[in-house]
Amino acid sequence: MTLSFQEISRKLLHLVALSMPISILYLPLLAPFALGLLFFVILIVEWGRFRHPMIQGLFRRFFGFMMRKEESRMITGATWIILSAFLCALFFFNKPYIPFMALTMFILGDSAAAIVGQTMGRVKWGKKTLEGSFACLTMCLILCYAVFPFIPQMDKKFLHPAVIWVSSLVVTFFELVPLRVGDYRINDNLSVPLIASFVLYLLEGMVRI
Repeated sequence: MTLSFQEISRKLLHLVALSMPISILYLPLLAPFALGLLFFVILIVEWGRFRHPMIQGLFRRFFGFMMRKEESRMITGATWIILSAFLCALFFFNKPYIPFMALTMFILGDSAAAIVGQTMGRVKWGKKTLEGSFACLTMCLILCYAVFPFIPQMDKKFLHPAVIWVSSLVVTFFELVPLRVGDYRINDNLSVPLIASFVLYLLEGMVRI
């Protein structure tokens, strides 16, 4: 099975989304304001396209090639990840390496899961595959062991093996198994970075005792 043009476009957009965790790490005081403003603008666009056919038409003209079918009547994944980045930046502005790690691991881990799952996945788990989840876990571990230690502004002492493995498993698990509140499924673009950030925050307190 090969990746569709739609999915390739979405994963390339994920690379652009890396600008959010990077801005949080290097501009921790400015990032919440910038991401909050971006979310506000995107939310107005989302509201407008559901109420005005002309706006919906323009939206689909420019972004339809990367939209999934259900996003014609639902908020897009891009809007949810922007909201997640804004909340992470706001809650952890004094520890920017935490949302940086969480968002980067999710953005690239989710992309790896989609690419491997859709091209080589055989063992299904709902709409996803175990092979995709293994790719997500592998990507998270590569980032923690081979990338994060060499990034300026990153707290190297924070990269304890317990932090690396637990956070990588958390991202992988919630990327595979959607979080639900009653019958409502919370979009993983919103839930996973937030959950991972709070887990990292708790882990930091434990490893620094």
